Amino acid sequence: QVQLVESGGGLVQPGGPLRLSCAASGSIARFYAMGWYRQAPGKQRELVATITNSGSTNYRDSVKGRSTISRDNAKNTVYLQMYSLKPEDTGIYYCNARGYTSDFWGQGTQVTVSS
Repeated sequence: QVQLVESGGGLVQPGGPLRLSCAASGSIARFYAMGWYRQAPGKQRELVATITNSGSTNYRDSVKGRSTISRDNAKNTVYLQMYSLKPEDTGIYYCNARGYTSDFWGQGTQVTVSS
């Protein structure tokens, strides 16, 4: 078992930056992929970005070029840096830890992009 705690959400003005953190209660090195997902009101949860243990990253098209996911295995933390935020980036952002036989989620952090 591992607990994931997201932080860094809040109200952000359009065009502004945001940095989310996901702190794990245990080692994240055992998970082959860590990721960020989001869910907007009335919509399904969608992938934002993932990063594997080898450092390979994957982003949804709408955030490519303005987002960076990173992981610090020594600190058991995953980060999502976003720039040029848009109102459509609004949603609850969830951290995910995926192993070969396990899948863990955090409680989420609300991100609202609005002026």
